[in-house]
Amino acid sequence: MQSIRCRNLRIAVLAALFAASAGCAAQPGVTPPPAPVAGSPQPSPRPAPPPSGAEPDRLAEAASIATAQGTVARFLTNPDGDVDGFLTDDGTLVRFPPHMGVQVATSLRRGDLVEMNGMREEAGAFAAQRITDTRTGRQIIDAPPPRGPSPLPRTLRGAGLSRLSAQGQVARVTTAPHGEPDGVILSDGTVIKLTPPMAQQFATLVRTGATVSAQGYGTRNEYGTALQATAFGSPGNLTPLYDRNAPLP
Repeated sequence: MQSIRCRNLRIAVLAALFAASAGCAAQPGVTPPPAPVAGSPQPSPRPAPPPSGAEPDRLAEAASIATAQGTVARFLTNPDGDVDGFLTDDGTLVRFPPHMGVQVATSLRRGDLVEMNGMREEAGAFAAQRITDTRTGRQIIDAPPPRGPSPLPRTLRGAGLSRLSAQGQVARVTTAPHGEPDGVILSDGTVIKLTPPMAQQFATLVRTGATVSAQGYGTRNEYGTALQATAFGSPGNLTPLYDRNAPLP
């Protein structure tokens, strides 16, 4: 009698375990997904979006780069004597940072055909970031200048400049990066620099074809003459621009 009772108990336990396992297998969500049918389209993974702002910036930068060609007609300098631009034979003003000037002046000469990559400014000047000599293939690239001594304090920057005067016909008006007039280039290549507010006061003279006269401080070297004007006007009618005791701008 006891053996029959034990056998019946084992049968009951096994039946309960079998029922529990069958119930788990029948639960929704645990059945493995069916295998994909051969040839059926599979959804492609959605690519991650680019970092916010990165792609538009790259596109805008690429769109702003321009290319131009021209023949070097005349080098231009700033009042400190650095070569910082040149005029092409068609009258285009090509500008670049002064730290490129030594390479430009030693690599190029008048009459060289060059290709420029950079940006066209509002007033028609060309800001060059790379200049290529088409004859030799040599490239001059706007790279950060090597670290050197700290620049002189603002109050001492004019210590090495010479007192100069200039007079002649305006061949071209120079402009600041946002298009404001800030000086003139005479027909002989002399650069007369003014501040934009001062240039606005002489609107009838700061224009192509006008005859102007200036006194100021700057340099004259083999590449050209440039001065920061301290007096400006028409010949015989100069107007002082600054207080005599004020530092150069």
